[in-house]
Amino acid sequence: MKRDELNDLAAFVVVADEMSFTRAAAKLGMSASALSHAMRSLEDRLGLRLLARTTRKVSTTEAGERLLRTLRPAFEDISAELTALSELRDKPGGTVRITTSKHAATSILSPMLPGFLETYPDIRVEITIDEGLTDIVSSRYDAGIRFGEKIAKDMISVRISSEVRWATVGSPVYFAHHPIPKTPQDLAEHRCINYRYTTSGDFYLWEFQQDERSFQVRVDGSLIFNDSDLILAAALAGQGIGYLLEDQIVELVAEGRLIQVLAEWCPTAPGYYLYHPNRRQIPPALAALIDALRIKSDDKQH
Repeated sequence: MKRDELNDLAAFVVVADEMSFTRAAAKLGMSASALSHAMRSLEDRLGLRLLARTTRKVSTTEAGERLLRTLRPAFEDISAELTALSELRDKPGGTVRITTSKHAATSILSPMLPGFLETYPDIRVEITIDEGLTDIVSSRYDAGIRFGEKIAKDMISVRISSEVRWATVGSPVYFAHHPIPKTPQDLAEHRCINYRYTTSGDFYLWEFQQDERSFQVRVDGSLIFNDSDLILAAALAGQGIGYLLEDQIVELVAEGRLIQVLAEWCPTAPGYYLYHPNRRQIPPALAALIDALRIKSDDKQH
């Protein structure tokens, strides 16, 4: 069947339903004369009169009524399927690949994923833990999650957490044999647990502030990790002083298993942002994830 024949059959159904060339033409977005010509062409091809025309209305003949009984449910099925396909198109699906730090994954992503995946069962979320600053474009990630100041300026970012605060801690066992540091400079006399970036190979410099002035301190010690959980475990074991995010240690401090020091010197950080390349159209699955993580409407381009 040619496209024109299918169009004429669809138009025939509308004419039969409206019983008027004028109303049917308006519904189809064409002139009444063009519609009438199309119906006569259809009748000529079939060799049957489908419509009885009078000056006041149009009605179906016996042949037209028989054809209508076949066409109407067929076109209704087609319309229903097109609607279903449209809903499928609008329903987010596919895989979202994210690179993030372990802390962001456990504190932000993990708590929201069960509800998110229940709402969007056709979305698959792939999370790669990477403490380095991965290039999400060259590595084909849809998005990354990092602290705000670590994001490249050409990325679009969305804030997904409140501010975070850093903390300096050691165990009671460690401080039983070492004095409590009073200033960040006192850390030079302590065994500190270092963090090394996997990408650059540099040590993370511990950040402090005094009277709104920020500064960094290079520390030394026997242990070096690239994982904050291992730093925490070493601090709990009395192996030295660790520099961690406050939410990682607050319960342990309350339980007396860790002692927080230099609290008045420890700064806050802007918190986590989800960032992605500047695209004209964001994939629906990524857009749904962003909406689920967003804490306020402050999208911005760095």
